Amino acid sequence: MPCSLCVFFFLSFLCLSTITLAGDPFAFFDWTVSYISVSPLGVKQQVIGINGQFPGPILNVTTNWNVVVNVKNELDEPLLLTWEGLQQRKNSWQDGVSGTNCPIPAGWNWTYEFQVKDQIGSFFYFPSLHFQRAAGGYGGIIINNRDVIPLPFGTPDGDFTICMSDWYIKNHKELRKDIEKGIELGVPDGILFNGQGPYRYNEALVSDGIAYHMITVDPGKTYRIRVHNVGISTSLNFRIQNHNLLLVETEGSYTVQQNFTNMDIHVGQSYSFLVTMDQNGSRDYYMVASPRFVNSSSDWTKATGVAILHYSNSLGPASGPLPDPPNEYDAFFSMNQARSIRWNVSAGAARPNPQGSFRYGQITVTDVYVVLNRPPELIDGKYRTTLNGISYFAPSTPLKLAQQFNIPGIYKLDFPNRLMDRPAKIDTSIINGTYRGFMEIILQNNDTTVQSYHLDGYAFFVVGMDYGVWTENSRGTYNKWDGVARCTTQVFPGAWTAILVSLDNVGIWNLRAENLNSWYLGQEVYISVVNPEITDKTELALPDNTIYCGVLSSLQNNQAHRVKFSKAPYKANPSRKAVVVLLMIFFVILL
Repeated sequence: MPCSLCVFFFLSFLCLSTITLAGDPFAFFDWTVSYISVSPLGVKQQVIGINGQFPGPILNVTTNWNVVVNVKNELDEPLLLTWEGLQQRKNSWQDGVSGTNCPIPAGWNWTYEFQVKDQIGSFFYFPSLHFQRAAGGYGGIIINNRDVIPLPFGTPDGDFTICMSDWYIKNHKELRKDIEKGIELGVPDGILFNGQGPYRYNEALVSDGIAYHMITVDPGKTYRIRVHNVGISTSLNFRIQNHNLLLVETEGSYTVQQNFTNMDIHVGQSYSFLVTMDQNGSRDYYMVASPRFVNSSSDWTKATGVAILHYSNSLGPASGPLPDPPNEYDAFFSMNQARSIRWNVSAGAARPNPQGSFRYGQITVTDVYVVLNRPPELIDGKYRTTLNGISYFAPSTPLKLAQQFNIPGIYKLDFPNRLMDRPAKIDTSIINGTYRGFMEIILQNNDTTVQSYHLDGYAFFVVGMDYGVWTENSRGTYNKWDGVARCTTQVFPGAWTAILVSLDNVGIWNLRAENLNSWYLGQEVYISVVNPEITDKTELALPDNTIYCGVLSSLQNNQAHRVKFSKAPYKANPSRKAVVVLLMIFFVILL
């Protein structure tokens, strides 16, 4: 065959194969999790970094990409990373919490592999065990729209991620020992912006020499700023001096666009704002994160995070007083702000159909759980927190593995749908969810502080919240049309929040307090969602690289933890590799 003809067939096959075999791309990441030394508040301390960074690298991917994260644990204790807000469709094996995964032992590495199926938006990851989030190990997640799905706003001129957190100079091991003894966390030593301490806005309150965070912008341009509260237990109010915050998205849902001068962001929550640089560039401007709903008898003045918004044509430093926070004595300000956040029902998100095509208000509720929390109390001589009188005990064998191998006695499907008239107890009791059911969960906060609650595996609809005790009549106040769909919601002290969730994602999913002190002491439960018809169409198979522990320890492959780092490029597509092999064979045949 003439060489020119060979080339013609080769190129024709290349084009055809690229079109027909191209699938969802793969993104590969190699992460080493280790202790590093930094001085965010001017005092050298040990924090958890990823690839030497604190916070860790941003996981920046696009809807439907397959994500492969190889994690090497160089800490001195077991580790799991969880992906806050990523729904892990059909794949709770990758959720990274104690009920789904055996921890990665010190010195081992393990590879997460999941697809960000039908999701967009702003999320974050963090270590889920042993109070480790108090030492860092967190970072932002961005899931971009596919090109075929337009943004419901103009393309921003830039994109910034901010991880803000309350911070203590005590290390996470000391903090968790205090919590176990019933010692309160107390006032944090500071508030960090992306792992850095406050700008020296007040010489009496802020020491000299502290590195601070700065964002550089151009006048007249509009930027997307994604803000996450990745902290331990403190609600934070975020604001930028003389600039409006146009809310456009929260935790994967586009919102009705509205301007705010400040936003209360509670522990575990994520918001995405458009900010237009419409001010005089003669100076810089303050970005502030200050505590909310705190004990007024303590001195919280030092616990204010300050970063800098720097105009590229700025002629001087930020000046003047910090922008004012909301009135601390207005109990309804934050609740009314939260109620005002609505779902943009006309916007497309991960799919072409608009978000509002899911008419949640017309679906019949199949299960109702009224979940009541209580502050720490002594149970069997230990300080514990509870939901419906049960403090969760994490067994050495993860729930998901016990379910997979039909191991009896690890957990019970008997979590009560209301608080029972009995003493509080420590137990492994989980919720038996109905596959494709529609569950109503009312979170009632009997604590004296704001508590945030997160559900893995799903986005739920926040349909109502109010002060007082929830009753059947409270349903009359529900928003049944455009309540925002998100994964973390706040519950104010002495108040309730109601959520609705469609149980269409098979797996075992964690419902937990995001406030680390409450979570660490037992304020969590799992929801089991099982398809009675066993099929890989609704749940993926047990991963080949599963780590085994507890009663299944004997199944552990000694080689499983010795897998080398992938050394793969950032973005690759296995179907393209198949194409190359086929082309080589085809070309050889032609010759």
